Amino acid sequence: MPSVVDIARVCHEVNRAICEASGDFSQKPWEDAERWQHDSAIQGVRFALANPGAPADAQHTAWMNDKLSKGWVVGPVKDAEAKIHPCLVPYDELPFEQRVKDHTFQAIVFSMVNR
Repeated sequence: MPSVVDIARVCHEVNRAICEASGDFSQKPWEDAERWQHDSAIQGVRFALANPGAPADAQHTAWMNDKLSKGWVVGPVKDAEAKIHPCLVPYDELPFEQRVKDHTFQAIVFSMVNR
């Protein structure tokens, strides 16, 4: 089985590709990403593995709660230095392309674990 970090790396890169497909080029490649981005992806993998039956909205809620606990707030544009992110809203308020990321994240985790 690949390590949690290996899975997180793949999840991060696929998330970056989804962002770019919708015009968001703010995500850096894994090798250049900030430590907080690595930690966020790793935590997401751990949540998915610990909660294999959780729906995609639970994956989002876990991510959102982690961000909020670290002082992030909702705002119109993502700003890592100011800890502002537009996706810090309930799952059903997210745009479609943002909801897709949670489904894809979980699919990657379980496809890599169940090889």
